[in-house]
Parts: sequence; structure tokens; C-alpha cells
Amino acid sequence: MTIRKIIVAIDGHSSCGKSTIAKAVAARFGYAFIDSGAMYRAVTLYALRHDLVADGQVKKDELIQALPQIKIEFRHNSSLQKSDTYLNGENVEEEIRQLPVSQNVSPVATIAEVRAAMVRLQKEMSKNKAIVMDGRDIGTVVFPEAELKLFVTATAEIRAKRRFDELTAKGETVSYDEILQNVQERDHIDSTREASPLRKADDALVLDNSAMTREEQLEWVIEKVKERLNF
Repeated sequence: MTIRKIIVAIDGHSSCGKSTIAKAVAARFGYAFIDSGAMYRAVTLYALRHDLVADGQVKKDELIQALPQIKIEFRHNSSLQKSDTYLNGENVEEEIRQLPVSQNVSPVATIAEVRAAMVRLQKEMSKNKAIVMDGRDIGTVVFPEAELKLFVTATAEIRAKRRFDELTAKGETVSYDEILQNVQERDHIDSTREASPLRKADDALVLDNSAMTREEQLEWVIEKVKERLNF
């Protein structure tokens, strides 16, 4: 029996566990996980290396002109059972997670031409379907034809508490109030930006995980995928 292949598009607010869900679902069904956030981080790393961004200020026109020279791909890392991000043939998975990239990725990701280039690449990656992708505009812009669209959310207070607990567990000294303010600011920026704002697709299923464990969330999503696969 041939198993149907579908696209699973997962959108939602920051710090609501989208990537964790997406990775787990991809592993469960043997699908490819495409980390859209890593793609914008890779562009940001290129910009940093070529002095096209610093302190949140982007040389927009020069970066747009450089986009054809930026090649991004994901390669399976068999030793770690995950995908690594490659920028122009170089494994940059670790470097794109570092602070300099984190501090500059937002202004890069808001550039309409950058988003358009990433969307084209994401569509190219999806030709054979059988993928799971998470982000802010996956179900609305990148894959409006996706067979399963999810919109993941939780209250700002719950998301801030989760991030607070995560950071303090690592030994960092952080302020819950500052984290909450950051979460609320990111929600505002994501929802009001001009290029591909965060919004729920009309046919997306809402997963409010405010009161759910990771296991409960994953079980819920797996059932929805099975329904689309006619299991």
C-alpha cells in the first residue's frame, strides 16, 4: 500500500514549542523537518561575514543584491539523527545559533526580498512533499496548499514562564518581567510587520498548549496527521 505524503505547516507565536513539535512529528512519520528559522539565521550569518549587518542595522540594498550568492541547504547528520544547516557548502549549524546571529536576525528577516527568496527555496524543498515546516507564515504564504495546517499558541504569561524556567535551569540570571515584555513585543512585531505577518490561516487547526504537556501536544498532533493520511 502506498502511504500518502503530505505537507504539515506549523505556525504560531514565539516560545510556544513549534520547532519541538515539528521535529518530533517529522521523526515519527519519517518526514523531513525544514527549519525555516535556520534559513533566516544563515542569511544573517552571511550578512555578518560580509559586513552587511551590524547592531541591528542592515545594508538592505547590498544584501538584496547578494541573495543570489547565498545557497542554503539541509543535510542529514546521521551521527546525531538530525539535519544540519549548510551555507554555501559549509556546515554552519552551530554558528547560526550564536549570539551575534540572534541579535541581528530579526531586522534581516523582515526584509521582503529576503523572505521572498526563502519562500522560493522552501517551495523548492517541498516538491516531493513528506515535510514538516514551522515558522510564522508557513500555512499562509509558503504552503497555502498544505494538507495540514496548525496554529500553535499559549498565553504570553505561560510562554514567558516556560522560557524563564528554561534559562534559569541553565544557570542564567533572568527577569520574568523582562522575558514577558520581550514575548509581548515579539508578538506585536510578528503580527504587524509588513512582510508576511503572523496570522492564522483560515483552515488551520488551533493548538492552545497553555495547559498541555509536551507528550499531550505531540499525541494531539500525531492524531491530526494520521487523519490526513487516512490511517
